[in-house]
Amino acid sequence: MAEALWTWEELVRATGGVAEGTPAVPIAGFSIDTRAIAPGEGFVALTDKRDGHEFVPAAFERGASAAVVRSDYVRAPADGALLRVPDPLKGLEAIAHAARARCDARIVAVTGSVGKTGTKEALRACLSRLGQTHAAENSYNNHWGVPLTLARMPATSRYGVFEIGMNHAGEITPLAKMVRPHVAIITTVEPVHLQFFESVEAIAEAKSEILSGIEPGGTAVLNRDNTFFALLDERARALGIRVVSFGQSEAADVRPEVLTLGANGSDVIARAGTRRVAYRLGAPGAHIAQNSLAVIAALIALDADVYGGVSALASLTAAKGRGARIEVKRADGAILLVDESYNANPVSMCSALAAMATVSREQYPRRIAVLGDMLELGEEAGRLHEELKEAVDVAEADLVFACGPHMQRLFQVLPVAQKGGWANTSDGIEAALVAAVRGGDVVMIKGSLGSRMAPLVNVLMRSGEKDCVGADRGA
Repeated sequence: MAEALWTWEELVRATGGVAEGTPAVPIAGFSIDTRAIAPGEGFVALTDKRDGHEFVPAAFERGASAAVVRSDYVRAPADGALLRVPDPLKGLEAIAHAARARCDARIVAVTGSVGKTGTKEALRACLSRLGQTHAAENSYNNHWGVPLTLARMPATSRYGVFEIGMNHAGEITPLAKMVRPHVAIITTVEPVHLQFFESVEAIAEAKSEILSGIEPGGTAVLNRDNTFFALLDERARALGIRVVSFGQSEAADVRPEVLTLGANGSDVIARAGTRRVAYRLGAPGAHIAQNSLAVIAALIALDADVYGGVSALASLTAAKGRGARIEVKRADGAILLVDESYNANPVSMCSALAAMATVSREQYPRRIAVLGDMLELGEEAGRLHEELKEAVDVAEADLVFACGPHMQRLFQVLPVAQKGGWANTSDGIEAALVAAVRGGDVVMIKGSLGSRMAPLVNVLMRSGEKDCVGADRGA
């Protein structure tokens, strides 16, 4: 059985709830999903598309130690210890606040239009070399993911790394004040979720909300190359927050003195004041290298052992759906499948195309881009999709398959020889894609999650004997 994370008395005190029964086993953590709950974890019955109270009995069947439920929940015969609260989400938030208050860990929070998860995972890897480190799973960065991550944080943690996301203005502020980071990173501000904002500047203002939670004496790590650096810098300094910048600019506090991009990673020598930090990045791409500079800046701001932690970056590879590279062996030769199917926006799409272009044509002579709609771009969607042509040309893609009504705008401006096929949905291009791919191709598949590009990845993986190259390790 896992070690106890909370006592029952601590949880009752933190939530102000009413206890009914006593857990039979120690409370080893929390879960909101009965499909993934581990023995000893407490189940929090949140309400979203489904009412979590429907699954309380199932949680106990799977070994839950207790359940946080609404006050009016009707106990089932097999239920164990219950903690009754007016609102389980508010109860989870209360536990999160208690978790933060009892822990002396040095905390980093990461937000930004692009690169949050990769930067969080890089920080996790580096800080884990230096001490007990707690970090968010997957992209647990919203109104339930952040408090859930905090509630799971051991009191003995030395470092904590949290990812904070948003779709609308005002969402980051309560999460930042819950996390109370010593260091906050804003990776970049780009036209993402434009459907919910009147301008990209409004997105910048929303991202700046993370500054409101920074602990006294803390640091904001900002992208010096971004159009909105001056705005974010001004917002930080108005709050008395120290700013450390990163980027390619000569004015950046942390910048690359040497940067060598390769198909399998990058070699970097970063300059940070009088320090020179040399390291290897196991994941390829200029965007990965850029965000690694933010990692260096955060390590310095934490007064951590930069040289002791940075070696971890060499072992990182891209995660499933976020650039994982999979060699698929077929009768006609191997193909290199680049899985970028988890998400997409104009910046990450351009970065993924550029990373595909680093793959040597000597090994993989032909480049195929398979692109699905980028969602939540509002009235600018058509133009932003059409403007991807420049990135496609720079990447020297030989064939482009596209799906979705917005991506049709890009497909229409491509030369005939470059057009592999277009359909309104991803399953509509499946047959043409499978017929076109041959040994020696590098195939990059990317789109917003709602575009359902992952099934295309699975189809191509099944086309041969797969040899997965670090597909499930974070980058």
